[in-house]
Amino acid sequence: MLALRALTWMAADETLIGGFLAATGAGPDELRNRASDPDFHLAILDFLLQDDQRVMAFCDSHGLPYTEVQTARAALPGGDEPFWT
Repeated sequence: MLALRALTWMAADETLIGGFLAATGAGPDELRNRASDPDFHLAILDFLLQDDQRVMAFCDSHGLPYTEVQTARAALPGGDEPFWT
């Protein structure tokens, strides 16, 4: 659910959604078609997590703690962080 809220939040800002589309290579139709795809949810949250200011602005606008985005990402299938040792 958090990824969909983030996508809706990004879509309200033309610059932000444009950056997301450019970063993912997705088009507007793909946003609608993949809205329920957990892999796409990872892409949404990853894009959000690339910038602390983005995370803070999203969380502030939804009354969420700043750790909520990372927690949601980790809860998705394949969303746990890789172990690099």
